[in-house]
Amino acid sequence: MSITVNGLDELKKLAGSDLGTSEWIEVTQERIDTFADATGDHQWIHVDPERAKEGPFGAPIAHGYLTLSLFIPLFTELLDVQGVTTKVNYGLNKVRFPSPVKAGSRIRLTAKLAEVEEVPGGVQITVEGAIEIEGAAKPAAVLQSLSRFYA
Repeated sequence: MSITVNGLDELKKLAGSDLGTSEWIEVTQERIDTFADATGDHQWIHVDPERAKEGPFGAPIAHGYLTLSLFIPLFTELLDVQGVTTKVNYGLNKVRFPSPVKAGSRIRLTAKLAEVEEVPGGVQITVEGAIEIEGAAKPAAVLQSLSRFYA
């Protein structure tokens, strides 16, 4: 369920808040293949299901950066900031990939709005997130994401 705020002042009040958990999405082999085509990364562990069965994970796995890129659609399920003119990704402080995402797995995001700080013309938020894999002991990714919102 999404939290909706209207404007930067309401966003500032959420600093330190848990944002909740997104819905599950499936990371299909088709999504992995499409990402491989978009990036030119066709390593067999991602795109060759037969060979990947014999690999270290027993199945093809998603690219780490594919998993990371899914942060945005998952995050938009959690926080909707209205009443601003511009929203931009500003960067990442930390990213780790503790566990691979096998093709066909489902993932979701759990996030906290760790910090909201003033920047010229707006605010910068730091979100601490974990992209979980259904049924797995370790998350697929843990990260700190920075975004900016301008009035």
